[in-house]
Amino acid sequence: MEREIELALEVLRRGGIIIYPTDTVWGIGCDATNVEAVARIYALKRSEDKKSMLVLCSNADMVVRYVDKAPGIAFEVMEMATKPLTLILPGATGLAENLVPEEKTLGVRVPDHDFCQKLLRKFGRPIVSTSANISGEATPRNLAEVTKEIIDGVDFVVNPRFQGRPTGKPSAIIAFGEGNEVKIIRE
Repeated sequence: MEREIELALEVLRRGGIIIYPTDTVWGIGCDATNVEAVARIYALKRSEDKKSMLVLCSNADMVVRYVDKAPGIAFEVMEMATKPLTLILPGATGLAENLVPEEKTLGVRVPDHDFCQKLLRKFGRPIVSTSANISGEATPRNLAEVTKEIIDGVDFVVNPRFQGRPTGKPSAIIAFGEGNEVKIIRE
């Protein structure tokens, strides 16, 4: 696994994009602070929808470095989650500006996935995560379901043997406001 992580890191550090397994589905990823890399993902997915892009962070400490207005309750909910959960948090900061919607929110998930965790810890920054498909097409549950067009459009594809046990479906989503407002977007 270490060799595969080093190969993925090399691509991320030079502004490339990767296809990689997560705790939910296969995703397209890049350095969440790199404007050009984020733009390449939008072009590949044929979408400019900033709300379709979230970031993966290794832990709550990484989350608070990039989201400065998140209410404490959000972290309690994150800790208690028993299945993959994306939090929409206010106060996105320090990321590629083409990744953050006008309202300055950010979708964040701390994945329960060995490969993702090791990659995130070594990279030290959030990694974009968006499903590995053209916008509007079916979400790939495994690498075999990712189209040739998407695979040909990235710089590196993680070996499927590091897939682990993904849920095969998108995460639940809960949005938190600065004033502790909570809204369930997807269960």
